[in-house]
Amino acid sequence: MIGTRISEGHVNYVLMYNMLTGIRVGVSRCNAKIERELTDVDFKAAHKLAFDITGNELTPSAKYDFKFKDYAPWVFRRLREFFHIDAADYLVSLTSKYILSELNSPGKSGSFFYYSRDYRFIIKTIHHTEHKFLRKILKQYYEHVKANPDTLLSRFYGLHRVKLPRGSKIHFVVMNNIFPPHRDIHEIYDLKGSTVGRESKVTNNNPRAVLKDLNWIKSNQHLELGPAKRRIFVEQLEKDVNLLQRLNIMDYSLLVGLHDTSRGNRDNLREDFFVFQPDTKKIERTPSGHKRESKASKLRKAVGEADPVKLGPSTTKLVLNNERRNCIFYADDGGFAGTDEQNRNTNYIYYLGVIDILTPYNTVKKVEHAFKSVNNDKRMISAVDPQWYGKRFLDFMVKTIKHSDNDNEAGNDQAMAEKATS
Repeated sequence: MIGTRISEGHVNYVLMYNMLTGIRVGVSRCNAKIERELTDVDFKAAHKLAFDITGNELTPSAKYDFKFKDYAPWVFRRLREFFHIDAADYLVSLTSKYILSELNSPGKSGSFFYYSRDYRFIIKTIHHTEHKFLRKILKQYYEHVKANPDTLLSRFYGLHRVKLPRGSKIHFVVMNNIFPPHRDIHEIYDLKGSTVGRESKVTNNNPRAVLKDLNWIKSNQHLELGPAKRRIFVEQLEKDVNLLQRLNIMDYSLLVGLHDTSRGNRDNLREDFFVFQPDTKKIERTPSGHKRESKASKLRKAVGEADPVKLGPSTTKLVLNNERRNCIFYADDGGFAGTDEQNRNTNYIYYLGVIDILTPYNTVKKVEHAFKSVNNDKRMISAVDPQWYGKRFLDFMVKTIKHSDNDNEAGNDQAMAEKATS
C-alpha cells in the first residue's frame, strides 16, 4: 500500500518537511507544560507558529519559511493519552526520520496520505470544510472516546495547518493506521451498506485493490466471529454509529483488511518503503545581517548526503504498541482474530475501523441524494439521511457476521442493531 517515493525536488517534498517540523515543535511545546484540566476554550484554540531559517524565541531554525497552525493542542494531547500513545514515542515515530512515501487517495477526496516510518501513523491532507467540521464536533468526539476506549472510529491524534509563502493553506490530520506493517493484507474492503455504484472492477486479482459492498456480497464474504467477539463488535459499532447519527454524519465506511494466517506472508504483498534522517548538525543562530542562504545551503547539503534507509517487510517485526495492546480490536497480533461458534480462533485476522467520518449531511449531499434518486432506489444510494444511513450501515454489518445454522443470535444481533438506531 506504500506508493510514490518522495525525494528533494518532488512537488510535495517541502510540504512534507514542513508538516513534520511543525508537528515536532507544536507537540513538544504542549507536552512540556504541566498537565491541567481542559476548558471549553481549549476545544476552539488555534496556536500559530512562524518558521524561518534564522529561528526565534518560539521556534527553532527551519529549512524553509512557512507558517504552522496547531489546532486544539491540549485536547489532542489528552486524546493521545486516552489512546495510550506516549508523547516522546509519537514524535520519534513521526519526526525522527522523514517520510519519503506518499499514497494518493483511492477515493474521490483527492487527499494525500503519508506514513510514519514504522507504519503506525498516517498523515492525511483534508479539505478546509472537513477541518472546520472536525473542530465543530471535537468536544462530542472527545467525550465519546473518553467513554469508549475501544471505539472503532478513526483515531485522531492531531489537527494542523501549514502555509508556505505565497502558497495555499493545507490542513491535515494525524490518525491511526488500521493495517499492520508485519502482515500481508490479502483482501481489503470498504463497506458502506449501500449497493448503488458500490462495486470495484478488479483485474488480474490485484491484492491491493479496495473492494466494495457488491464485491463483498458476490464473493459471499462474512466476518467469522463467535458469540463472544460478535457481541463485542456489534455493541461497540452501535455506540459509534449512534454518535455519528447524532452529529448528522453520513458516508462513512467500515474498512476491513483480511489476513489469512494459512497463507501468512508468503505472497509478499507489502512493498518496501524508504525513510531518511539527515545528519543535520546544530546551526548556531547568527545576527539577522548574515545571509539566510548560507544556512539553507548547509541544510540542503546535509539532506542531500543522507541516503534513504530501506525498511523491507521481511525485517519489520511488530512490537505491539500500547495503542494496539489496550484496544480489544487491535490486541490479536494487531487486529481482531476471527473465531468460530465455540470462540476458537479461525484462520483469519481482521483489521477493522470506521473511516471517513467527517462528512455531514449538508446541502451538497442533499442535492446529490435528489439527483441519484431519479434513477436509483433512494434508500440504497450512498447519500442518504444520517438516521437511515446509520440503520442501513448497522443492518449490513450485522448481516456480514457468519452464524451457524442453529444459532439464534443472528436475530438477536439484528434486533439490537434496530433498537440502537431507532
